[in-house]
Amino acid sequence: MLIKLLRRYLKPYKGAIGLVLLCQTIQAIASLYLPTLNANIIDEGVAVGDTGYIWRTGGVMLAVSFGQILTSLGAVYLGARTAMSVGRDVRAGLFSQVQTFSAREVAKFGAPSLITRTTNDVQQVQMIVLMTFVIIISAPIVMVGGVVMALRHDVKLSGLLLIIIPILAVFLAIMMRLMAPKFQLMQTTIDKVNRVLREQITGIRVIRAFVRDQSERERFDGVNHELTKLQLSIGYIFSLFFPAIMLIMNLTSVAVIWFGGKRIESGGMEIGSLTAFITYLMQILMSVLMAAMMFFFVPRAEVCAKRIVEVLDTQTSVEEVPDAAQVLPQPGHLEMRGAAFRYPGAEHPVLQDITFEAPAGKTTAIIGATGSGKTTLVNLIPRLFDATSGSVVVGGVDAKQAALQTLWASMGVVPQKPYLFSGTVASNVRYGKPDATDEEIWAALEVAEAAEFVREHEDGLEMEIAQGGTNVSGGQRQRLAIARAVVRRPDLYVFDDSFSALDFATDARVRANLKRATGGATVVIVAQRVGTIMEADQILVLDQGRIVGRGTHRELLESNDTYREIVESQMSLEEAA
Repeated sequence: MLIKLLRRYLKPYKGAIGLVLLCQTIQAIASLYLPTLNANIIDEGVAVGDTGYIWRTGGVMLAVSFGQILTSLGAVYLGARTAMSVGRDVRAGLFSQVQTFSAREVAKFGAPSLITRTTNDVQQVQMIVLMTFVIIISAPIVMVGGVVMALRHDVKLSGLLLIIIPILAVFLAIMMRLMAPKFQLMQTTIDKVNRVLREQITGIRVIRAFVRDQSERERFDGVNHELTKLQLSIGYIFSLFFPAIMLIMNLTSVAVIWFGGKRIESGGMEIGSLTAFITYLMQILMSVLMAAMMFFFVPRAEVCAKRIVEVLDTQTSVEEVPDAAQVLPQPGHLEMRGAAFRYPGAEHPVLQDITFEAPAGKTTAIIGATGSGKTTLVNLIPRLFDATSGSVVVGGVDAKQAALQTLWASMGVVPQKPYLFSGTVASNVRYGKPDATDEEIWAALEVAEAAEFVREHEDGLEMEIAQGGTNVSGGQRQRLAIARAVVRRPDLYVFDDSFSALDFATDARVRANLKRATGGATVVIVAQRVGTIMEADQILVLDQGRIVGRGTHRELLESNDTYREIVESQMSLEEAA
């Protein structure tokens, strides 16, 4: 999966990768050439007292070193820039893909996992790319070149490589075998920590209201301890890794000097050649070590890449057909024909045989007990889900045959849990219509009965809104969300229990304002309070995913037992009449 992901995202950077390869090759050749020059200075300069040769060869060494520095800097700069660009592109790809997901795909992965995949997982892949450009490219060149150069200086002494490299390879293989499973567990454990932390931050009010602080601390301590234990076990292995490597390398140096000294004593080798041989041996071992260290991180990066590709390759269940309708011939018209919906893996459908028509310019209300499928029904309208059978017709076109942008542009949706973005009142209302003027924003706020508390604030439309709207009350959040929908003046309004946080008087005023402001638009209201829907042109009563009653308030009060029970639980029949 890692190769598949990198092949996809490295294509635009072929030129930069070529330059990195060139720079790494030059600096590797330079590093291999320097020990030989040093050996020449010792054997042909120092040994015979030729000062001129020492200066000339020393000058060449300085020039080669300077070239090595320049090419090394160039390789690191280009490699880092390319790696960061790949990370940026992968994050952008993940974000764009998630934006296409329906609520079904988002629920499948879960928000904590999607956050981890977009941040930590991408970072691991990005780090592997960087290490590849900075380390792994030059490692094989240095390793092969070092062996060749060592053989040039002394073939017999090079026989030590046949003993040392296999020992190092076996040691590294054991380390990789120990660490690979732990790296694979790492990302899943980070997901757990992310999920628990996100739940605690989101549910802080519930936690404090039920005095569950201690139990939540214990729950977080559990997953945190699990991650810490895993990271410590990796740290323990690493703590053995470097001392063992240094032991192997130092013993190797001792062996080379021991046997090399005997070779010099017998006249088969020069002192400079021994010095160069030791340098080449260290270069060979270091290149093997660096390459092996890369592979310690590959298992984790492979897991991360697999998780990233899983998101990128997931096709949304809400797809746009090739010749999607760009225009809706009957603006505002809404109809469902035998629509049904079943969650993946669920035993029973949430909705069954939903058939109704909401004509343009009329208000259709939906009411029912908790869990009767009201929110799922209205989620079918903007295609947050697709009906598993039957059809949803919006503006005279089957929703599945309409262009998504056209479909979404035709409606203003106020969800059950209104979400405000960090910014200002103006920026949040303009989310519904980016080019809205201040006058249009104030008009929408008037309709939503939000203008008063905005005017009372010294910053007015520039009043700061925190992420999620946490610095305003629930009723203010709902009213700003309503204003956001109203400002775009759509053909179809969908209010999913959007008045629940409003007091009865404000609720009545908002509905009266909406009736005047929406004009010929279609309005669909989901509500729990009977008082909110009494004046609707049509009321649909849902029970266990089926429509069990339809009509006006008076008609249902007389003919539908389910509706009458809901009414009697909230008000007296005299008040309802």
